[in-house]
Amino acid sequence: MAQSLELLLIQFLMPDNDARRQAEDQIKRLSKDPQVVPALIHHLRTAKTPNVRQLSAVLLRKKITGHWGKLSPQLRQLVKQSLIDSITMEHSPPVRRASANVVSIIAKYAVPAGEWPDLLPFLFQCSQSAQEEHREVALILFSSLTETIGNSFRPYFSDLQSLLLKCLQDETSNRVRVAALKAVGSFLEFTHDEAEVIKFRDFIPSILNVSRQCLASGEEDVAVIAFEIFDELIESPAPLLGESVKAIVQFSLEVCSSPSLESNTRHQAIQIISWLGQYKSNSLKKYKLVGPILQIMCPLLAESTNGDEDDDLAPDRAAAEVIDTMAMNLPKQVFPPVIEFASLSSQNANPKFREASVTALGVISEGCLELMKDNLEPVLRIVLGALRDPEQMVRGAASFALGQFAEHLQPEIVSHHESVLPCILHALEDASDEVKVKSYYALAAFCEDMGEEILPFLDPLMGKLLNSLQSSPRNIQETCMSAIGSVASAAEQAFIPYAEKVLELMKIFMVLTNDEDLRSRARATELSGIVAMSVGRARMEPILPAFIEAAISGFGLEFSELREYTHGFFSNIAEILDDGFTQYLPHVVHLAFSSCNLDDGSAVDIDDSDEDDNVNGFGGVSSDDEAHDEPRIRNISVRTGVLDEKAAATQALGLFALHTKSSYAPYIEETLKILVKHSTYFHEDVRLQAIISLKHILTAMQAVCQNHNEGIDKTKEVLDKVMKIYVKTMTEDDDKEVVAQACTSIADIIKDFGYMAVEPYMPQLVEATLVLLREESICQQTESDSEIDEDDTEHDEVLMDAVSDLLPAFAKAMGPQFASIFSQLYEPLMKFAKQSRPPQDRTMVVATLAEVAQHMGAPIAGYVDAVIHLVLKELGSPDATNRRNAAFCVGELCKNGGNSVLKYYSDVLSRLHPLFGESEPDNAVRDNAAGAVARMILSHPESIPLNQVLPVLLQVLPLKEDFEESLAVYGCICNLVLSSNSLMLSFVPQLVNIFAQVAVSSAETPEVKMHIGRAFSHLISLYGNQMQPLLGNLSPTHANALAAIAHKS
Repeated sequence: MAQSLELLLIQFLMPDNDARRQAEDQIKRLSKDPQVVPALIHHLRTAKTPNVRQLSAVLLRKKITGHWGKLSPQLRQLVKQSLIDSITMEHSPPVRRASANVVSIIAKYAVPAGEWPDLLPFLFQCSQSAQEEHREVALILFSSLTETIGNSFRPYFSDLQSLLLKCLQDETSNRVRVAALKAVGSFLEFTHDEAEVIKFRDFIPSILNVSRQCLASGEEDVAVIAFEIFDELIESPAPLLGESVKAIVQFSLEVCSSPSLESNTRHQAIQIISWLGQYKSNSLKKYKLVGPILQIMCPLLAESTNGDEDDDLAPDRAAAEVIDTMAMNLPKQVFPPVIEFASLSSQNANPKFREASVTALGVISEGCLELMKDNLEPVLRIVLGALRDPEQMVRGAASFALGQFAEHLQPEIVSHHESVLPCILHALEDASDEVKVKSYYALAAFCEDMGEEILPFLDPLMGKLLNSLQSSPRNIQETCMSAIGSVASAAEQAFIPYAEKVLELMKIFMVLTNDEDLRSRARATELSGIVAMSVGRARMEPILPAFIEAAISGFGLEFSELREYTHGFFSNIAEILDDGFTQYLPHVVHLAFSSCNLDDGSAVDIDDSDEDDNVNGFGGVSSDDEAHDEPRIRNISVRTGVLDEKAAATQALGLFALHTKSSYAPYIEETLKILVKHSTYFHEDVRLQAIISLKHILTAMQAVCQNHNEGIDKTKEVLDKVMKIYVKTMTEDDDKEVVAQACTSIADIIKDFGYMAVEPYMPQLVEATLVLLREESICQQTESDSEIDEDDTEHDEVLMDAVSDLLPAFAKAMGPQFASIFSQLYEPLMKFAKQSRPPQDRTMVVATLAEVAQHMGAPIAGYVDAVIHLVLKELGSPDATNRRNAAFCVGELCKNGGNSVLKYYSDVLSRLHPLFGESEPDNAVRDNAAGAVARMILSHPESIPLNQVLPVLLQVLPLKEDFEESLAVYGCICNLVLSSNSLMLSFVPQLVNIFAQVAVSSAETPEVKMHIGRAFSHLISLYGNQMQPLLGNLSPTHANALAAIAHKS
């Protein structure tokens, strides 16, 4: 075979394509025989030309896996020795590398089986050889072997690390240093052991040196390996970087601010800064690196992009991502330098810098939202000024920034509607379509959270929007529809005069079928659902069939975004029709099922080629069925359209179940299967909708199975599935919003199903709640490179507010029985009340204590001494929410704290007193203070100086905002009246006036009015005709309302 094979190898290397093809076919045929191995080894050793020797090694790599097991021990030994000889004695670098590749394939099988004990000692020896070629090939082999037999290296890891560090510092050979750099990269990819990885901290200076040398010599493709290594180190949970973070940041900033380098190289450097901002933000803060980073990143926003450059690699876009990431993780450190940059750049003569100034503000608006809200005046001044800039690019960036503000700075931004809305309306007339599109986006985001403030602008707004909808190009029509949707949501019933015209136009869009029109059709479908929500069932139901039919027909057009918005449309219609949606279930549920069951959307490209195979055109031989080499995954991409569609379909299934209840019975089983699967889906948007929808399925199941035993068992089975998913999600999901939703859903289940339903899960629930309160769940993991600075923690509004809501839910369901569980949760909860925590944390604790006291009752007495000083201090907080919660809490402590609270009564009254005066700007705070005093009087009237307290209490009545306090406040007043308390009876004129206002209030409940009616009747029975002048002073409306409730009582 050896002779014929040699001729074929030579023929394969000829330029003649026909000759090559014939040779390839013959080689494939011969390759099926194990004897091809010794033949190829022979040519690797003896062929005169390097090309033939290289081709022999490439073919050997492809064939050895299939034949290795069939070779005799002697032949195996010959193969191994020949490869070692090739590596050490071969003069041609490509042949040496090709032989090294064969070694790594054989080692995969031979080393774990103990058949190649000499290999690793040989490599260590080789790596210390005086010959550069030997050191280089040894490192190349260490790289490839780490991927295949990394575990066999474990006993030698320490020696190997020392060797790699030495080779990185090789003074005579750049090739050795580069090979060492690549080997470090492979090694780090393989090992995730914290103790092993942490030793690489010492490598960082050498890695930086090699990379700098590579950049200087134009080897950018090698230099970027350093960034891949840093990427691994940054993502490791081990505290790896330490002070090295300073050197990494300095190097990355040098690279990303060098316009002469390739865009991909610069992008990798910017990406490292972004990862540091995400995973090691405390290190950036500790080593004061935020300022230096922003000094480079902010000006990068103004860098002009090369026209033919890939947008994703453009430095300005990448810099914006870094600034966004840092703002999300380090808002206090990011805001001052960015606002300074924006203020200075907004006056710059260069329009790119004026554009960058507003872009920077838009980018940080989500992360720095609290600081932005506190500085809205100066920030809006810059952005609204830029909206009138002569340059289109600046106006476009300003309208984008305004849209970001509208999205993230609610509700504060709405209070500036008088200055903002006219500017947006003016921008809608801009000569540039790009500015128009962004202005519609800003308008849509701005109006979404408006309420009646929109009414004065409604007519001019809708005039402009309807006109634009009928006369603009498609992209503007689409953003225009989003804006109309926001206006409809804000205006509610006031939108009815415009609804008919809008829906008529939507009908036209909803039957478009050309590919270029499908996005507009999707927006129209969405808008029809929003308008339906505004106008309500009675107006919508008669005209619905045509819209439903158009929506269903859109599913056949194979456009993911259209399907996504169609699921949203059906969800809205289900909400307004409620049980009336049942008739549509057979037509729409299977559509949601099909979207949920779509392919996961992960497109993976397998790279089965090898760089050596394509040298000199060797690629053709590689397409062989017997080659079992493990493929490399080159690229993973996620088709986000499918992902959004899945999330919308998952949400729709839950809403169908919620609104049609027992009619949803035929679909419950299949829906449950999908939701269980989606509760662990790879993307959090889909998991979130699954967690919400699982609760809705339980609601439907309860409706289906009421009053028959078989159904009760079935409901228990579903409940068991759902609760196990929720408990697991609490500690194991990595997304805070998903975990928060699981907590909220559990609280809802306790409320809707009662304590008995969740009692079997209480041990796991309490344990999961403890994990969250201790901030130890997966979604709360933070970097370990530096200690968390407690003075600088941010309030975790998304997650911790939901977690803290679980405690009152448990207390409400269990009453005094909650005491034993609360004793376990108390200490972890109180950690959030430390003075070093943000004010929102402290008020969260106070609100939780208030509701626990309210529902647990008497056992709260054991905690009064421990918490009363915190609550009294919070009564003087500069934040209205804190004062309000503290007032509510102190009232519940006084009501339920028994005798243990009496010693604090005078302190409580003196701290509450300022909340009744004119210096208190917030009505809700005042209402809660009134509630606290009322509870104190009801619980221990003997401990209250009524002659001093009653005049102060009565002067703030009736309640203005927090009507949940009504029962306590008016219950107390009425009690005193009905017991003919002499002091209370001295305030009859004032009381009649208060009672009359309560009687006409639409915010007060019938129960409260019944109490008032009874007290008023008592006053009439005491004073008879003497009451007439007082009643005569009331308006007829008030007098009649008072008479009516007195009559009812």
